[in-house]
Order: sequence, then structure tokens, then C-alpha cells
Amino acid sequence: MSTSSTPNVFTAALSRLDKARRFATPDGELIERLQQPLATLQVAVPVRMDDGSLRIFQGYRVRYNDTLGPTKGGLRYHPAVDLNEVQALAFWMTCKCAAVGVPFGGGKGGVVVNPKELSRLELERLSRRFIQQIAGFIGPDTDIPAPDVYTNPTIMGWMMDEYSRLQGRKVPAVITGKPIPLGGSLGREDATGRGAYYCIKEFERIHGWHPADIRIAVQGFGNAGQHVARLLHADGYRVVAISDSHGGVFCPDGVEVPEAIRQKNATRGLADVYCAESVRNCEHCTRVGTKAISNADLLELDVDILIPAAMENQITAANAARIKARTIVEVANGPTSPEADEVLHGHGIQVVPDILANAGGVTVSYFEWLQNRAGLYWTEAEVHERLRQIMVTAFQGIHGRMREHQCDMRTAAYAHALDRLNAAVEAQGTYSYFNHH
Repeated sequence: MSTSSTPNVFTAALSRLDKARRFATPDGELIERLQQPLATLQVAVPVRMDDGSLRIFQGYRVRYNDTLGPTKGGLRYHPAVDLNEVQALAFWMTCKCAAVGVPFGGGKGGVVVNPKELSRLELERLSRRFIQQIAGFIGPDTDIPAPDVYTNPTIMGWMMDEYSRLQGRKVPAVITGKPIPLGGSLGREDATGRGAYYCIKEFERIHGWHPADIRIAVQGFGNAGQHVARLLHADGYRVVAISDSHGGVFCPDGVEVPEAIRQKNATRGLADVYCAESVRNCEHCTRVGTKAISNADLLELDVDILIPAAMENQITAANAARIKARTIVEVANGPTSPEADEVLHGHGIQVVPDILANAGGVTVSYFEWLQNRAGLYWTEAEVHERLRQIMVTAFQGIHGRMREHQCDMRTAAYAHALDRLNAAVEAQGTYSYFNHH
């Protein structure tokens, strides 16, 4: 899969505001605030390796905007992490929280590393040392990290423990996405996929879809991709293609999703951090007629719903004209370039944007933070219902704005976010207030 580590990824992210401001009423001061991050930290992370050598990894943390509350966002471990990408992701998080009404600002971070090349002990040392380097930059009232690409509850648990050690007291609310015994929330593991699932169910209600007639392709079979595929398959939707970083499989009659998940995760023991299997190795998870496909092939399949759930910049000007799906649900962050958006909209393809479709993760992270602060924990059913209410309310508001302005859904989502951010900025006073005579 290609990644987003291109010189213009941050500029491209900001370009979303240009269209959206025509359908919102943002004060000029808000737009100015959103042009650059509030604070950026770049650190060197020295780690003693198992063979005794020392390696120094580059790490980043960006707090983009805290108008609506403490900044919130994931930490990723990936070789392609760079400051441009992290700033773009933090900007998207700012807009995502505003779009769905979660009282957080946007943040993001990462370390430049291929974590699959590290032993478990090296991974723990890296995680703890990274937290040592950024501990003064984060906190439960300031900036709250969470899992992202190639990070998970185990890593979040190490990070929370290290931060607590530095503070001399337990601080579970500093990190979300933790293991349940360490203060994690029930329902957090499948939250991102479940949020996207609730969006698709709203489309089902609006368009009168019959699940068995709807063919779905899922690019990226990690946490989010697995859960959205699992939920849709259980409802009778036909998931005909899945893929991961090694490639994918296509089965016209439908992939046996539960078996694919089981085999994909088969090598993961209690202490394992990453899966060693690929969906291409799931010999018994599909029906007759299955064929191997590439990630690029999957994007261009003739399906009803395409779910990019991998990395950024997957649908670009180079392949947008070949996309055949009628609906795209962005579970990944930034999978579609602005240039591709224009092509897709011109072809009548409906895109449920990332700042809505994948907001389930930050929403349940918010729930986890609330539970940590209160010391009162909810049942899984309560988490699911609260998530459903927030996702459905946000979807309906954004879909309604789209119809009202006859614009694409991404533009409607950003306009929705701008109005919410603008209300907070104006509440503190802008030029029009201070210049009033």
C-alpha cells in the first residue's frame, strides 16, 4: 500500500477548509487559527536493543487545536511517519471531534519505526522511552494519546504505566485504548469499525437497501477493517473482497469473514503484539472461485460499497476514474486525495468522509476518558448505545446539510465542524466583538 508521506499532505488536508467555508459561517479568526498547529514536539528516542546496540528513533507529537477541549489523537508506529503527516492527522482529528460533537481538540503523534522488526522487549522499551520524552507535553487535561497504526492496547498500557510512574500516581485518563484491566473501556476495541457500521446502517435506512444485495470490499484488515466487516457480514451483507499489507482475496460469493478473522489472528497469543498471518494465507476462509488480488485491484472492483481501512492517499487522481463503487466509507484517515474527491463527486459516487465514518474510535476514547475520571465503568451495551446515538445524530446532521447545500458529504462534514468550532471561538470574542463601538 502506498502511504501519505508526501510533501503536500498537510497542505492537501488544509485545502478541505476552502470548500467547506462556503457552506458555514466561520469567522476569519477561526480560519487563521486552523492554518497551523498550536504546538509541535519533535524528539529523539534512544533505545537499547536486545543485542546491546543503541538505536535512536525519531518521534513526534502535535497538539493542533484545543478550542473545544484537551487535544486527543493516536500514536502510530510506522516507517513513513513524518511531521507533515502527523500535522495533517492532527488537523483531521480537530475537525473529526468537532463534526461529531466530542469535546476534544485534535492531536496526533508517531515514531518512525517498523515495529514488526522489534522484539517485544524492544517494543516496550521504545514505548516507555517515547513517553519519557513527551511526558511534559501530554496529560489528561492537556493532550490524550490513543492507539493508531501498529499500536494497540498492550502498547497503550505500557505508556500509561510509564506516565504514571513519572507522576508518582496512577493516571489512567492520560491514555485511552488501554487493556480493560488497566482502565480500558468495554466496546473500545471495535469502536472505529462499529462507528462506520452505524453510518452504513443509516444509508441502509435512507436507501432501503437489502443487505444480501450489497457487495462490499474492505481494503485493510486490521482492527477497524475486521470489525466493520464482521458486523456487516453478520447483518447479511456480502463482503466479497478483503486485503492487508501483503495483498488480498476476491470471492464473488462472499468471503467467510469470521473464518478470515480467525485465521488472520491465529498466530497471536496472549503476549503477541502483531499478527503474522495475511488474509492471503486464509486457505479455508473463502468459497470456490476465490482469486488473489492486489490492494490496487481491490479499490477498483465493481462493488456497491468500498471501505478503505488501511493508510492515507489510496484513492488519488491516478485511479479515481476507475473506482466503480457507488459508496465509499472512509474508515482510514485521509484515504482520498482532494483531486480524487472532485472526480468521485463528478461520477456520482457518495463518500462518507473519514472525519465522520471513523469517528467511533475517538468517541469511545472519550467515553474511556470519562470513565477513568469518574471511576465508574459502563457495560458494553451502554457503550454501544451511547456510540450509536452520537454517530447517528452526527450522520443525520451532516447528511441533512449535504442535501440542503447540494454539496458532497465531506464538504458538509467540514462545514458542520467549522460551525461548531466557530461558536466556541466567538464565545471568547473576536475582532467584531473587541472592535465594537
